[in-house]
Amino acid sequence: MHTGDVEPVPPQEVGKKMDVTAHVEAAAPEDAHRIFAEAKKRLLDINHWSDISRGISASFVLTDFRGTIKKCTPQVGDYFRIDIPGPGTTAGDGFDWVRIEMIEEEPGYLGAHESVAMRVRPAPQPEKKKPTAHFFAQDATSSFIVKREGMRITAEVHGRIEKPNTENESFGDAVRNAVISMGAQSGLSKVQWEKLVKGILNIR
Repeated sequence: MHTGDVEPVPPQEVGKKMDVTAHVEAAAPEDAHRIFAEAKKRLLDINHWSDISRGISASFVLTDFRGTIKKCTPQVGDYFRIDIPGPGTTAGDGFDWVRIEMIEEEPGYLGAHESVAMRVRPAPQPEKKKPTAHFFAQDATSSFIVKREGMRITAEVHGRIEKPNTENESFGDAVRNAVISMGAQSGLSKVQWEKLVKGILNIR
């Protein structure tokens, strides 16, 4: 993880976009930093996203570039292995896959601002060059952000350039991806991400 000036949410160009946010207000500066630190820990603990998000239907597992499960802090180049209800992808051995392409942190203990952001993109299964094993095409991104601005702590998920991944070697995968992406674009994925941002902030 490193600091930098990379914009965590790319510009929207084509396809659909999705934005979900939730926030809490702290009573004191020390409380604000503590809440931020706890939320940041939950954000980066990808293997337990389904545990903190009441009713979320997908499960997430962090892996390295070989597809081996990791139980430590995510790094650029790691993957999410995603298990969603229904048939999985042939390309991903039953799972959808995304690769972490950016993690940025802005430290600011007791200062005005602090944040952590992580961006992922649909990818082939680890150690495979193709095809993309996800219901969205490879242009799509998902950005996960936790930030503190003064006494307000916010969790966000932003989807950009969301298009069905229909260019696939398997006709079955192409049909499956089209159906699931249509559901995601119609609002089903937004409901899931709303549960995640509330879980990250421990909103019950």
